[in-house]
Amino acid sequence: MVSAFTLILVSLSYSLAFPKPKAEGDISLPDQKFAEDYLNKFYPSILKSGVKTFEEKIKEMQKFFRIKITGQLNTETMDMMKTPRCGMPDVADYKFFPGTPKWTKTSLTYRILNYTPDLSKMVVNEAIRMAFNVWSNVTPLKFRMVTRGQADIFIRFAKGNHGDFNPFDGPGNTLAHAFAPGTGIGGDAHFDDAEKWTNSNLGFNLFLVAAHEFGHSLGLSHSDDRRALMYPTYRYVDPRTFRLSQDDIRGIQTLYGKKIK
Repeated sequence: MVSAFTLILVSLSYSLAFPKPKAEGDISLPDQKFAEDYLNKFYPSILKSGVKTFEEKIKEMQKFFRIKITGQLNTETMDMMKTPRCGMPDVADYKFFPGTPKWTKTSLTYRILNYTPDLSKMVVNEAIRMAFNVWSNVTPLKFRMVTRGQADIFIRFAKGNHGDFNPFDGPGNTLAHAFAPGTGIGGDAHFDDAEKWTNSNLGFNLFLVAAHEFGHSLGLSHSDDRRALMYPTYRYVDPRTFRLSQDDIRGIQTLYGKKIK
């Protein structure tokens, strides 16, 4: 059975027709096309009120990232668009997916289906364990790894088209994506294996990206708080000193409550 969220995701893959973008200064045609694709993916028009114009979407994106709102392409906007990020659409604050999906149980299993060649299995296992602990430390949720059979959350490394109607785009840009809680693909997290995955400040730190994606797996969407783990763009923080922001904590505890001591 295809989940409702999967159908929503499929709908996001269809291109929207925009008038020719307005640009400030020397914005190349490839960059204008990149901007259209970016807005189709991260600021989709799925409202009954109709398709938003390119200018309206630019303003929405600029407002979300708290940069000067002009409704036109400029260097600052393009730089933000080209920052490596999560592959899920953006929503302000610690808002939730449509329908506010959540797991109805607090003990969840996960299974790592395959491994990136960039890191040893032991390092990947530890990064994933630590990423789940970020959320279990502030909620009643508990996570257990299984190595065979079914699991609530499947974790996979893949390149390009990988069967979920949301293909990866190669090195840079989209790093990973995850699906809201639900049946079928719900909760699953996919990582672009075209990236360089590390356990340091080089390339992209697997722990940091995984912790973000598991927020989606649990029901959180993106935050516009730059301090939040659920902010959509990648930012390195030393995993040894990492702490969830209050925005992240409020969001996850709204769904699952506080940790039971």
